[in-house]
Order: sequence, then structure tokens, then C-alpha cells
Amino acid sequence: MAKKTESSYSAKDIQVLEGLEAVRKRPGMYIGSTGPRGLHHLVYEIVDNSVDEALAGHCTAVDITINKDGSVTIIDNGRGIPVENHPKLRKPTVEVVLTVLHAGGKFGGEGYKVSGGLHGVGSSVVNALSERLTVEVKRDGKIWAQEYQYGKPTAKLIATGTSKATGTKITFWPDADIFETTDFDYEILRTRLRETAFLNRDLRITLTDERGEEPIKDEFRYAGGIIDFVKYLNKNKETIHAKPIYFSAEADDGAVEVALQWNTGYTENTLAFANNINTHEGGTHLDGFKNALTRTLNDYARRQNILKEKDANLSGDDVREGLTAVLSVKLHDPQFEGQTKTKLGNTEMRSLVQQVVTQGLAEYLEEHPRPARLIVGKATQAAKARAAARKAREATRKNALFGAGSLPGKLADCSLTDPTLCEIYFVEGDSAGGSAKQARDRASQAILPLRGKILNVERAGASRALSNQEIQAMITAMGTGIGEEFDIEGLRYHKAIIMTDADVDGAHIRCLILTFFFRFMREIIEQGYVYIAQPPLYKLTAGKTNRYSYSDDELQEHIAELGENARYRIQRYKGLGEMNPEQLWETTMNPAGRTLIQVTMEDAMLADEIFSDLMGDQVEPRKEFIQRHAKDVRFLDI
Repeated sequence: MAKKTESSYSAKDIQVLEGLEAVRKRPGMYIGSTGPRGLHHLVYEIVDNSVDEALAGHCTAVDITINKDGSVTIIDNGRGIPVENHPKLRKPTVEVVLTVLHAGGKFGGEGYKVSGGLHGVGSSVVNALSERLTVEVKRDGKIWAQEYQYGKPTAKLIATGTSKATGTKITFWPDADIFETTDFDYEILRTRLRETAFLNRDLRITLTDERGEEPIKDEFRYAGGIIDFVKYLNKNKETIHAKPIYFSAEADDGAVEVALQWNTGYTENTLAFANNINTHEGGTHLDGFKNALTRTLNDYARRQNILKEKDANLSGDDVREGLTAVLSVKLHDPQFEGQTKTKLGNTEMRSLVQQVVTQGLAEYLEEHPRPARLIVGKATQAAKARAAARKAREATRKNALFGAGSLPGKLADCSLTDPTLCEIYFVEGDSAGGSAKQARDRASQAILPLRGKILNVERAGASRALSNQEIQAMITAMGTGIGEEFDIEGLRYHKAIIMTDADVDGAHIRCLILTFFFRFMREIIEQGYVYIAQPPLYKLTAGKTNRYSYSDDELQEHIAELGENARYRIQRYKGLGEMNPEQLWETTMNPAGRTLIQVTMEDAMLADEIFSDLMGDQVEPRKEFIQRHAKDVRFLDI
């Protein structure tokens, strides 16, 4: 936990920048979207304020509860939001924090030295986007309470009792007129809050869901901090060295913590944080980490004569193959890109992180020769595999350029060349591929049939993956290249649609294709270019009329509409090949009536964990996943 600071935190520390007028008109500007991502962001904004109290050394516990009525309550044992009148606005400071945009203790006052809630919009935005919000503050020996509707107070702040404790309790009901859904996903919250607990050593965070018949509760508290984080990420993987490597340092510019551990796998999983915020797009701190890691391991390999004079240096991809790492920096004045804070821009952090990692890793390698040689050995093996795969990589890079002559022979390309107008269907087998080719709109829809189940890239190295014909065809068709050659500007289609049979084999093939995209072209998922087609599950025939149903519930609705005495016949589709081209176009490929599911990646850590569990070498995690989610199965082929 952070050491308790003696700085003040009172009304004079709350600076006011501007009003709150635009939030309800343009909520996406402040929380990213009005979909599930934006909804859950409301919880994070309030929790981040409690975590800032922990960073300042004044909070040890945060409790989050999803209540039966769908509201959320967040309670902390921090200092409590100040309640005395604000010196400028002449009203209770807690009301200022909850009703004025850019009002907070994080703009140069002495309230916080380090915080994640940089913009000071969190509490006020949550209030503005809630039908109702209540706040209760324990401070100065009293309990203070106030209620709001649509961001405006319904009554004055009043003292409702006495208490020797301190802290803040906020309950809010998201506005159903603003959000597409107000149903909170427990798993999404659990993943984010567990991550927050890892990043704040010894902070206790509890999450409770009261909506079901029996409450669900998780408690997170990690004495090892990010060391435990790395252990958790590697829990189902075979590691090269037993204990994660850890080092930290503080300087005038901020503090740096690093924990890293290599496993025998082929994929890298590096998570970078700045003031507890997951910087998905990286930034200066991640640049410094990668540079230092590559240089330090090359220096060690040269000194130990593992790399000979004639050998080329290990690349960044080589040294990070199989690496699991968590980089966490804390700084006084973070410069993020946008309110979503996905990339750190502070230039001073690049040199600080590079210095800390260079020194810490070099010392570890010298003091632990056996793990050091295993780590460098892993990197040199990766370099050899990279050299062996160079021809295949170069071939895919060259073929990824525009030009029909270089595209895969089995690709039925579309005639348009504007990527925003083009889409590609990945279809299993020649039979379904043939139907899709006949059904498609030749101007905008390309078809790439795949032979059976493609290679599981989770278990294969780069050289084996790049030598696989189906993988090569997919890379070439997409046009971006992979690895160091990846360039999103080369993407040939802005919709990559996975269209497989609605059975167990189809689901497996879909998972294999998603694994490939996740490991080799993650950015196209992050930018929303990957989709899953939804072919119908049933055809209901009554007389000469056919109706298609995409779920059991929809089928029952269609049957009910026919009436009790109606004669009908039901066909359960198990494969795309069971539909003729006209039916496939009408139900699955016609943009005017089809249903597509966009693949999103709300949390990279959760996605990586699921792919490792389902597609990795370890059987036990896969078994546990199946047992845990068995009740969710809708269709099972026997």
C-alpha cells in the first residue's frame, strides 16, 4: 500500500474548471460509448476515485455491490469527500464534485499527488448519466447525505447521524434512456476489479452481486501486488523459471514497478499501466520497457558468448516470445490521449523505465545464471525459428500487397477495392464455400473457403504457423501482414466475417480462426473489423411459406403465430451446405436482413486467459471452463 501522506484535503483543494451542460447530450465523449463498455465505465470512474484515496494512503478497502434493482453501490473507507462549502461556489464541496465538470482534487491542489482520475469528470459524469444517485459521506464525526436526479440535487446536503469512521458511499441507477442496456455484467466487473487489486498491493476489493437467488461474492487482496498478477496470468502455463523477476524504483518523475516471467509458450502478454489505468495502446513507458529488455538480453548474451560475433542480435519479438510481464508506473502529472486514457505520452517515463529495467534486469541475470541462460536460450530458439520462417513471412508480406495475381487461388475476391465497402467471408469447407460464392454480392463480398480445422496457433510456433497453407491464405487475403510487417493501412476488407456451421465442429473452427486473429492480427479485433455470421438454426415450413428462426425462442414465437391447428414442418440446420445459395443469401449474407455479431475485446487480459485456457496445452483449465459454463450450452451434438 502507498504510504499515508500528510497533505491537506479540504474545500480549497477542489478546483473548478467548467460546467456540466454537455454530458447528457454527448455521453460518448466522456465514457466512450453508450453500450455495455460505457455502462461499466461508470463503475470504474467511481472506483478509481476510491483507489486514488488508496494511492494517497488513506483507504484500505473498497466494496462494490450490484443491487437487486440493478443499481450499483461503491463504498470506501477513505477520507470522505469534503462537505464544507466550497470557497468559490458557496455550496457543499461534495455537491460541487458531483455536479460540476472538471471539479476535483487532482488539478494541482494538495489533495492527491498521484491519481488515475486525471480529468476530474468521473463523479459528475456518473451523476449526469444516472436517473438517480445518492451519496453518503462519513467525515468530521458526522454522516452526511444527499440525493440527485439526472445530475441535479433534489434536496440540500444534510447530516443524518454521527460516526467516528470516514469514507464515501455512492449508489447510482444508470439512465435507461441514455444506455443501450443497464444490465451490468458480473464477469466484466470481476476481471477489472481483480486487476485493480493486483496493482494496489494489500488493497481489499470486494464485489457482490445481489440480483440472483443466491448472492455471488468475490474478494481480492494481494500481498504480492504485480508479482501475484504475473503468477495469475501464468497459472496455467509451464514457466521457464520458478519465480517472477521483480524490481522497482522511485525518482522525481515517478515510480516504476516491473514483474516478468517467461513461459514455454509462443505468445507475449505484456500489460502496461499508468496510475492504475490499463494503457491498452502502450505509450512511452512501454517503449522504454521493450527497448531496455531487448538491449539488456542482447548484452548479456554477448558477454556470455551465447551470441557469437557473427550472429545477429536478438529482435524484440525474439526476447518477448513466451513473456508475461506487468509494467506499472505512477507519476504526478500523467498525459493521456483522451478520456479513455489508452496511451501514455509523458516523455520522461521512457527514459525512467528504460533505466530501471536495464539496471534491474542486468542485476538479475548476473545473480541468477541458470534462469538467465534459460531465458536467453528461449530467445535464441525463437530467433532460429524466425530465421526458418523468414521465407514464409516474406512471401505473406509480398502477397499481402494489392494485386489479384498475388492473392490465394481459392479466394473469390470482390470487384470493389475500397476497404470500407468490402467484406470477406471465412467459410469452412468447399461445399459451403461453393454455396457462398454463388450467393454473394460479387461487387463487395469475397469468399475464402478453409479446409477443415485450421492450425491451432496457440500451440504452434511462428515457423510452423507461417508454413501452414490455410494460415498463409488468410494472411495474404487480409493484406496487413503480421508481426513487425503488420500495417493496418493494408487491410483489404473492413469486415472479416467468420461463417461456420451451427454445430460443435463449426464452433471449434470459429474459435481457431479467432485465436489466429487474436495472436497474429489483434489490432483488427481492437478496431472492430471482425464479425461472426449468424445463420438460422431452423426453417419452419407451413404450406408454401418458409420462416427462418435464429433461436429457440424465436422458433416458438413463429410456431405460436401459426395457431394451434396449423400444420408445419421444422428443419434444424446443422450446416451451411444444407441451404441453397438463395437461402444462404436471404438468411445470412444479405446486408439488408442478416445478423452479424461484432467481435470486441473489452479486456485483453480476460481474452488472453480464455484463449490460453481453451486452446493451450493444459487440459485441466479447459476442463474447469467446460464445467463452469456447462449450464450455458444451448446445442450439443451427440
